[in-house]
Amino acid sequence: MSTDTPAPDAPSPAAPETASAADRYLAVQRSDEFAGLRRALRGFVFPMTVAFFLWYALYVILSAYARDFMGTRLFGSHINVALVFGLLQFVSTFLIAWLYSRFADRKIDPVADRIRAEIGEVHREHGPRG
Repeated sequence: MSTDTPAPDAPSPAAPETASAADRYLAVQRSDEFAGLRRALRGFVFPMTVAFFLWYALYVILSAYARDFMGTRLFGSHINVALVFGLLQFVSTFLIAWLYSRFADRKIDPVADRIRAEIGEVHREHGPRG
């Protein structure tokens, strides 16, 4: 077993292409279009996350500290406020997923597709990496 430090590998022919590909991705990341994409995504995700968290926290807090209110019967002998609030948690989850899907179709996907196409065009010009 040798303790000599191995010589550094010679740069491969793909190394300049890899560096330029990395530069292209960094350029996209720094672009105004990509920044707008991230801003749009954060503009939806953060408020929706906060709203859902507050809605869920309300459910938990009411369940812990307003037991009489949550136990109020609404329909028949088994349907009370707590059950309705619990089921509404599922409804709100599906509603948020549906709203995000619509939002992404209108605001996120077209911009992401444009960026992806631009990167793909540049990548095709240089051929596949090996």
